[in-house]
Amino acid sequence: MRTVGHRQEQPVHLHASGRELAEGARFSEAIGRLSRLCFIPKGVTRFKTHDEANRHWDFWLAKGMAALASTRIQ
Repeated sequence: MRTVGHRQEQPVHLHASGRELAEGARFSEAIGRLSRLCFIPKGVTRFKTHDEANRHWDFWLAKGMAALASTRIQ
């Protein structure tokens, strides 16, 4: 198995601080904005390699951007 990237897990608290609540709210807002801009069809797709997944992502992103650009031109 190949590891791509890394992240540090944040500890789970019973009572979160104001800073942690604000960070969570910013994260939720960013994810909400991303879902409105995402052109990739929803569902579960399994890929054998990262390259195959990247090609799938690039194809749908380019197709969505082209559709968006064509609506703006008219």
